[in-house]
Amino acid sequence: MPFFSSRSITYSPAYTIVPTYECFNRCTYCNFRTDPGNDSWMSLSTAKNIFKRLQNQNVCEILILSGEVHPNSSRREKWFNLIYDLCELALSMGFLPHTNAGHLSFEEMQKLKKVNVSMGLMLEQITPYLLQTVHKHAPSKNPELRLQQLQWAGELKIPFTTGLLLGIGETEQDSWDTLTAISQLHQNYQHIQEVILQPHSPGTQQSFDAEPFNPHQLPEVIAKAREILPEDIKIQIPPNLVKDKQWLLACIEAGARDLGGISPIDEVNPDYPHIQENELREMLHPRGWDLVPRLPVYPQFDGWLSGDLEIGVKRWREEFGILLFPN
Repeated sequence: MPFFSSRSITYSPAYTIVPTYECFNRCTYCNFRTDPGNDSWMSLSTAKNIFKRLQNQNVCEILILSGEVHPNSSRREKWFNLIYDLCELALSMGFLPHTNAGHLSFEEMQKLKKVNVSMGLMLEQITPYLLQTVHKHAPSKNPELRLQQLQWAGELKIPFTTGLLLGIGETEQDSWDTLTAISQLHQNYQHIQEVILQPHSPGTQQSFDAEPFNPHQLPEVIAKAREILPEDIKIQIPPNLVKDKQWLLACIEAGARDLGGISPIDEVNPDYPHIQENELREMLHPRGWDLVPRLPVYPQFDGWLSGDLEIGVKRWREEFGILLFPN
């Protein structure tokens, strides 16, 4: 049974489902997308076969991660219904769905709340300057749209994950301003579970010609984030993007306490394989850190869930022995 303490580092045993890689945004640093019409969409029967294989593998979270179909597209409703049906199927087969499908309307979020224990959207950076550079051809990366979605999540009482992308042309002050904006929204709604600090890591598909974010700067960013963010928001770092184990440990010492979903493939950064649970544990244990699994919804948000979501979370908490979460 996992035992949480001040020396606990958490992760989510997860598997990522991609309804489609097609996306109308063209972020220059992206290693995930394909052009609209160039990708087949996942079928429910394919997903069902995947879920069957996962049922005895202690996978708890199903992350539904999708490219975006344009809000005005005639295929938008079909795309949204597929995402909803995938969440519903995952839930019916014993998993806990978490959706990150880019910018959604209030009505779409309201519907998805019924079949997701939590949801997410990377804020990335709130400076409008990036709309002239890396987001020039990415309309849904408008910071005002993204901030609006974080606000809607609070209004709808959806446990939420967001985060920053570091090294895409922002200034240091831009990052502090983005963290401050997240903090202010959380103070209003108390709904942010985690903030991911994701360093830009060049991949083979992107057109963005820039060096990777220096991982040696991450501990300083984490320490500053810990000063800005309320204590009940966890700071998450992707361990596969911090290759030097000593610097990964330095990130943890600086205040990062979560390693996100550990699954076979990092769909957003496919050139950087995930470090698996055993290797992480072997790295952390000699330094006095314990690696423990968590659910994609934190206990303080259980009261926001109802019906099958509430039942599913209760079952997983009993199975994992996860009753409390460290502050």
